[in-house]
Amino acid sequence: MNPQIVFCPNLDCPARGQVGKGNIEVHSQKEQRYGCEVCGESFAATKGTIFYRLKTDPTTVILVLTLLAYGCPVQAIVAAYGFDERTVKNWWQRAGQHCRQVHERMVGQSQLDLGQVQADEIRAKLQGGVVWMAMAMMVSTRLWLGGEISRRRDKALIEALVGQVRAMALCRPLLVAVDGLPSYVGAFYRAFRSKLPRNGQGGRAKLRPWPELHLVQVVKQRTAGSLTIQRRLVQGCAHQIATLIQASQGQGGINTAFIERLNATFRERLPHLTRRTRALARQPQTLQAGMLILGCVYNFCTYHQSLRLPFYLTKGRCRWLQRTPAIAAGLTDHRWSIAELFQFRVPPPPWSPPKRRGRPAKETLRLIELWSS
Repeated sequence: MNPQIVFCPNLDCPARGQVGKGNIEVHSQKEQRYGCEVCGESFAATKGTIFYRLKTDPTTVILVLTLLAYGCPVQAIVAAYGFDERTVKNWWQRAGQHCRQVHERMVGQSQLDLGQVQADEIRAKLQGGVVWMAMAMMVSTRLWLGGEISRRRDKALIEALVGQVRAMALCRPLLVAVDGLPSYVGAFYRAFRSKLPRNGQGGRAKLRPWPELHLVQVVKQRTAGSLTIQRRLVQGCAHQIATLIQASQGQGGINTAFIERLNATFRERLPHLTRRTRALARQPQTLQAGMLILGCVYNFCTYHQSLRLPFYLTKGRCRWLQRTPAIAAGLTDHRWSIAELFQFRVPPPPWSPPKRRGRPAKETLRLIELWSS
């Protein structure tokens, strides 16, 4: 147990989420509990992870989740380990909720020069219907930016996905490559706008579209056994689009190949997405959990061969430095293991003093000065 890498999870504690402040101590080595000297509360070492209040050995849970994340059927895990199917699905849901917090913390709150973004949708099967999974990725780093699930392939689904991309995009030249769905054009145009200064005028602030937002579409049509591909320049400059393609993918032209490869990875590892399958999901929450787990494993735990860099030792000798999408995007400095992903603790938001009338007490001011720095 190392109290220097743990923070207090108590939401009423002024030191919550603070690491290395010296307020955490080992409360019980036998019971694996820490204590906070500021609020006086103790908490389990597994607080904030998927192993909190689980009676099964964490090593076994990690093995099961690793197999599930790489496409192993639930029935095979039940037969091999002897667990109840409901127990395995409960772990899957726990892992999905945890990966949502990790993704929002590490990817959703980051600010990135995206360069080129590709988006696409996957049709998934449920018992009694179908759902649509829309996802987006950053081409230059192969980073999975997020996804949304809806029973309809409509405007609301696309706007929710575009909102995630907009939240992490810096105001830089951006190329967006999508398929022929018309909702993408309007959704990106509305989301990527900036407020103009009012200059003392009242009323609602005016919005100005990003001047360097470039939209292209790749429309595929299959007729009479032949496939035709039409590439449309919806918005932007052809020269700037060629420059962004060269900077993000190195060579080639307008395409959606990178998001389609990511879709193939998800189809391989998540049986609900297979085109002809009997492994139907009963609820959209199961598919949502699978999307978040696979996205985090893909971003943080998987080396991508196209992202490796040569490290020349001597003339004629080099060693390849492997990188994950998260390393390439600057979100982390090493490849996470599956155990590190599920043991990652997402800190709560910083503490703020309660709002009260009058002058704040000296003790409150001391806490603000001590724990807000």
